[in-house]
Formats: sequence, C-alpha cells, structure tokens
Amino acid sequence: MKSTLLNILLPLLITTAFAKEGQAQQAKHNLNISFLLDLSDRIDPKKNPGIYQRDLQYINSVQKAFINHVRGKKMLLLKDQMQVFFNPLPNIPNINQLSEQLKVDFNPKTSKKDFLNIDKVYTNNPAKIYQSAIKDHNYVGSDIWRFFKSNVQLYCIKPEHRNILVILTDGYMYHKASIMQIGGKSSYITPEFLRSKKLNSAGYQSIMKKNNLGFIAFPYNLKELEIIVLGINPSVNNPYEEDVIKQYWTDWFKAMKVKKFDLLTNDLPAALDPVIQQIIK
Repeated sequence: MKSTLLNILLPLLITTAFAKEGQAQQAKHNLNISFLLDLSDRIDPKKNPGIYQRDLQYINSVQKAFINHVRGKKMLLLKDQMQVFFNPLPNIPNINQLSEQLKVDFNPKTSKKDFLNIDKVYTNNPAKIYQSAIKDHNYVGSDIWRFFKSNVQLYCIKPEHRNILVILTDGYMYHKASIMQIGGKSSYITPEFLRSKKLNSAGYQSIMKKNNLGFIAFPYNLKELEIIVLGINPSVNNPYEEDVIKQYWTDWFKAMKVKKFDLLTNDLPAALDPVIQQIIK
C-alpha cells in the first residue's frame, strides 16, 4: 500500500518541482526595464558640452539590448516592457504624450509595426525631451532620492520579471525639495558638500565610516531590482571624487538590498555599448 502510494506521489512531486523551476526560469526571461532621467543642469550644453548627446546614445544602447532580447523569444512567450520616468516632471510641452509613447509592452499580440516603431520612438522622443529641457533652460533638477522613497517599488518592480532600473545621472544627488540630513546621512551630495566633509584624500573611506556618512536609505528590500547608473561625471578638482561618489551609491544600494548594481563612469558611448549589452544580456 505504502509502495503504491509512493509510486503515485513521487512523479507528482517531481512534476511540480520542475514546473516551479520552469516558471522561475521563465520569469528571468521577462524584461522590465525602467529609465530614470536626470534632466538637471548637468545636461546644459554650455556647462557640460556633449553630455545630453551621450545620454541619448546610452538610451539607444539599452533599447538595442532590449530589442535583441525580445527578438530572441518566441511570440507566445513575450512578456517584456520598457518605460521612462522623471522626478519631478519636466516643464515640457506634450511630456505626457511623449512618455506614454516610450512605455512599450511586448506580448503575444504585439504587431510587427510595434517592433519596427520602437527604434524610431526611442530615438526621437528622448531627443525631443532633452532638447525641450535645454531650450526651456529652466532646469527643474532631478529628485532621485525622493523617487526611491516614493516610487521605485511601485513603478520599477513587477512580479515574474527581471527588473532593471537605468539611472542616467552624473552621480551627484541634489534637489531643493529634498535637502535632509540625519546625523552623517544626507539626501544629497554635491562637489561643495564632499569638500566640506574633507572627502578629498586617500583616507575618504575611514572618514566616511568615522562620521557615518552616506545617503539616507529606506527600509526596503529591493532584492528583485537590478540597477545600472550611467554617466557618473566626477569633478576634476578632486582625484578621489569618483571613488567617493561610487562609495555613496554602493552603500546606499546595499542598505536597501538591491540585487545587483553597476556604476558606470561617463565615457564614449562606443566604449560603454558592449558593457551595457553584456550586463543586460
């Protein structure tokens, strides 16, 4: 009796185990990519010539990796999406329409026209957004810290997906609506702030540890989120600025249990393209 029952249950248990493993594997093949764009004065051509064009090419690299991924799947298995976020919303005409067009969702009902259209949309719309922000010249800044506080869990993490957040920023964090300090922790860093903390020598790590310096983190468990920070552009006045910036972001992401992250310094898009492709692949 026991032997017969075991013979019945064992195949069922094995089948269930394989089914769960198959579902987990499938979830890894569903991409959910989100962009968070920093439209602060970092993109001002007079202040930082060429930066906004590099941003556009970085976006193109990510979009290309997304399309290569989608094209490698069977139509029936398509469950992939990509979207763009800002915080705060830039003062740009038709920003809602431009953003809506950048929200792409590939599923078994996706038409060939949608496949052909994504390259055009992700080339034209980001360029319009950046150029409008530059023309307006009223840079509203980028509140990355508040986006994490209020939106990252809601907007960037979807079940049964590999969730990737791509942040285009110079690595500094500042917005007039989010200036907070709790002990050594802060919601912002600027070149002036880092200089005031004397983080301009090889001993920056011991100074940070002694004074408990870092970004104010949130009690989140972002174990389902991967993050790529693109375009870190440290001040040339401090040879340790890049290391300090990356330490701030590293400690912040670890405190929020981010699954995986890459911090990439501003470089020629041709140099970073294969790196981006490999990360997403």
